[in-house]
Amino acid sequence: TTSTTNPIFLTTMAPPRIRRAGSGAPSVRASKKPRTTINPGSRRGAAVVAEPVPSSDVAQEEDEEAEAERLKQEFLKLLSSDIAKRHSSGLSNKVIKQQLGPEKYVKLVPVINEMMNTSKLIMSRIGDSLFYKSVSDEIASKFIGLDVKAKMVYQVIEKAGNMGVWTKDIRTQTNIQQQALNKIFKTLEGRQLIKPVKSVTAKSKKMYMLYDLVPAKELTGGPWYTELEFDHEFITELRNFVLHCVRRLNGGKGVTMSEISEKMAAAKVSRVQLNMDEVQQLMQTLAYDFLIEQASVNGRGEGLFVAARKVTSACDFKWWDALSPDFHFRNIRFEDGVVLQAHEPHHHTSS
Repeated sequence: TTSTTNPIFLTTMAPPRIRRAGSGAPSVRASKKPRTTINPGSRRGAAVVAEPVPSSDVAQEEDEEAEAERLKQEFLKLLSSDIAKRHSSGLSNKVIKQQLGPEKYVKLVPVINEMMNTSKLIMSRIGDSLFYKSVSDEIASKFIGLDVKAKMVYQVIEKAGNMGVWTKDIRTQTNIQQQALNKIFKTLEGRQLIKPVKSVTAKSKKMYMLYDLVPAKELTGGPWYTELEFDHEFITELRNFVLHCVRRLNGGKGVTMSEISEKMAAAKVSRVQLNMDEVQQLMQTLAYDFLIEQASVNGRGEGLFVAARKVTSACDFKWWDALSPDFHFRNIRFEDGVVLQAHEPHHHTSS
């Protein structure tokens, strides 16, 4: 039995793609790859005929690809410039248009889409504006395979910075159910994109921040807390060292805060490096306890601190000793020469 089939002509072509026209509006044209036509041949197969592509079209396509690559590199340079560093949320459309110009700006769509698909660009919305921020190759590799919800959670956590964000707030902002949110947290933690943190003010609540950020002092309590607990022993040791410096350095005639800070760093009495603000906090606690006081200033305007001279907190005189014969209050002179003026609160130190 012999079967007869009608000739079938099949034409295979590359799918059409979007090309950005000069006016900025996308236009569709077919790819200039060689067109292959299959014609009926013998009963075993078909003859394949390739139609050549005009050299002018190939050159035009190469020029367009080179132009797109130059635009991409210029866009990447802008995203890593000092202008971008001044904007923590990234660059807005308005800024990008100002820097690149209107003509290049309208051609950015395929560049942005390509970078978004490879996770090398983060896009966020603040109000009515879109902001763009580049992502390093190392971080971009960690985003591969993440869905839209996971990227949304990451952006919320990134926006919180080193202050972190409560899990409840993340759920409110993303509108993602808790069960799905827990899976996203686990995925992002496994890829070392985020990490859980706790606050000294709310130890039972869980917060999240980006993996490479250092929590703010408002969360950790600074050097005065160890594992979210106020470290009384550590602070007592530091206070005693400061008192020793005040009494011993410069013959006890006065020591500046910077001299105390340098002495603490040289003696390595603190497990963490204390800045001047933290040294000042220590000295303020000693001043509030009437253990040190500022006696004067040096030539550079720095305060000189000495051990406080106790006037009296437990008075050794009787109440009638403070009265004159006419029953008016009078001054009291102590053995060390300090004079307590009439009506002066007795807990004041000399100045």
